[in-house]
Amino acid sequence: MSKAAIFTVGQLNAEVRQVLERGFGSIWLIGEISNFAAPGSGHWYFTLKDERAQIKAAMFRNANQRAKVRPQHGMQVLVRAKLTVYEPRGDYQLIVEHMEDAGAGLLQQRYEQLKHKLQAEGLFAAEHKQPLPSEIRRVGVITSPTGAAIRDILAVLKRRDPSVEVIIYPSSVQGQSAINELLFALQRACQRNEVDVLLLSRGGGSLEDLWCFNDEHLAHALHSCPIPVISAVGHEVDFTIADYVADVRAPTPSAAAELVSRDQREVLQRLVQLDHRLQQHWQRQRSFLQQTLQHWQHRLQQQHPQRRLQQNSQRVDELSARASAALQRLQRQTQQRFSTTQQRLQSLHPQRQLAPLQQRFAQLQARNNQAIQQILKFWQQKHAATLQNLQIVSPLQTIARGYAVVRSEQGELVRNPEQLQDEERFSVKVAEGEFWAKKSSADTAE
Repeated sequence: MSKAAIFTVGQLNAEVRQVLERGFGSIWLIGEISNFAAPGSGHWYFTLKDERAQIKAAMFRNANQRAKVRPQHGMQVLVRAKLTVYEPRGDYQLIVEHMEDAGAGLLQQRYEQLKHKLQAEGLFAAEHKQPLPSEIRRVGVITSPTGAAIRDILAVLKRRDPSVEVIIYPSSVQGQSAINELLFALQRACQRNEVDVLLLSRGGGSLEDLWCFNDEHLAHALHSCPIPVISAVGHEVDFTIADYVADVRAPTPSAAAELVSRDQREVLQRLVQLDHRLQQHWQRQRSFLQQTLQHWQHRLQQQHPQRRLQQNSQRVDELSARASAALQRLQRQTQQRFSTTQQRLQSLHPQRQLAPLQQRFAQLQARNNQAIQQILKFWQQKHAATLQNLQIVSPLQTIARGYAVVRSEQGELVRNPEQLQDEERFSVKVAEGEFWAKKSSADTAE
């Protein structure tokens, strides 16, 4: 017969520790604290007990620094711990990793379980959330009519946008009856369908105070609500199931009121900015139109027949001035030649040459006068011809002979009746003025 294995005490305790640690891992326990000790090392040592048993526990400094509660004798706590053996003494004990108040801890567990369940069902999905309306004129509030939340909401709306109408759907927001009242208020708001957005709100509190907003039935009712819902439950650090299901989560009731209202000062400032931009745009348009009008007026003046006639008249004046200057130069030259000839005659004074010279002089003088007359006649004829040509090409002269200039309402020159539509008005310019006429279908037929 083989002998059983023989252990030392240390070996046995080590084997038991490994079996316990591998077999259990992390576990959750509820118990009452007793024999609490906190030596200078910073570690905590205490006993967890209930009415039937007790177990020793230790919570080392690196873990207890994150604890939300300070252990006290007789306190009921919820802990997460690992089961082990303290080998030197063979003590069966717990190494605590997390500790919280037992009541809050159980609620937190239920909260986390429901949160994971509803998230898996898709109640928190962003694609199911409705956007807030761009124009909100009526707001529904599901809350206690005497609580601090409704006072904060009304104060913010009065300050920012007094025109927003508020309809209160009263409900308890704490206690056993609160869940049914919240469901009834939400159902009534959906049936009446008289508001643009709903605020589900209450002030801050503990997890127990806010527990009615962690109800599964309320979560499904919020998810199926056709009206956009803003959840504003508690303070900024408080999160409930309603916050995750609602279309929008506001950190506080006051913040929710700001979301559904527009600051009148901002609206007024925006209107002032828009008015200023409109004035600037009008000034730019006005300046552009004035410049365009001046441009077309200048072009019209350049193309006007009167302008061309003036230019031609100015050209005639320039030609006349040049002809007069040429005549004056010719006369001066003739006088100079005459003076020169006279001086030569005086230098050749002999009597026998005087008569021929006088005769020659008379001939030259006659030829000179004849040349001058011919030149004058030539320039006078040229001047008269130029004036006559100008008169011939002048549209005013043409009009004076009984012709007329026909233009459409757009100012286009009409050369063919087909350019005008039936019943279209046109202007007729004659020698003594201008009048308007209208083309008729009878005229076209003729």
